[in-house]
Amino acid sequence: MEVEVKLRLKSAEDHQRAASAVFGGCPHLNKFFQENVFFDGANQELSSQRVVLRVRFYNVNEKCVVTVKGKAVLQNGIGKASEIEEEVDPILGRSFVDNPQLMLDSDIGVLRDTLSKFDVKGLKCLGGFKNVRDVFAWEGLKIELDETKYEWGTVYEIECETSEPEKIKDELEALLKREKVQYEYSKVTKFSNFINKTLD
Repeated sequence: MEVEVKLRLKSAEDHQRAASAVFGGCPHLNKFFQENVFFDGANQELSSQRVVLRVRFYNVNEKCVVTVKGKAVLQNGIGKASEIEEEVDPILGRSFVDNPQLMLDSDIGVLRDTLSKFDVKGLKCLGGFKNVRDVFAWEGLKIELDETKYEWGTVYEIECETSEPEKIKDELEALLKREKVQYEYSKVTKFSNFINKTLD
């Protein structure tokens, strides 16, 4: 089970202020240019069960991860979802985007198990979105500062995976308030914004 604090930043200026004033003194671990592509069964076998199948590329073809998430719950700025992922060859990942049916014959465990479990006989690509993620080390955790780019607009968010979400959320809120960074609790997942063409 993945548990994350998710705080939505109000503007590009708040995103920049978070990067400089709030986390500027923290070690900057990575900057990822992510490309997220989503898939469903031909007859909505996955989405009907609130299961999300994603192929994510890092820095074009530097890295590729296949992820299956199930029944995400997002409440009061804390997101919870089951998650299984497996790193694959980026060239193989690109082949899935070009021809989703190749997933059906794949020996990748997360795909084999998921497609079998939900009796998926055909697949379709839903498209996706891009995300620029800066990763900072903070209090023994990783802070992910996101700029998510949809065709219809951009949203900004802070994410932090933790086993103590309430405690970490309070600490992050105190930091943001101190530096006058405007934020609110994230209400929906990035995937929900993508599917519904919203910027909530």
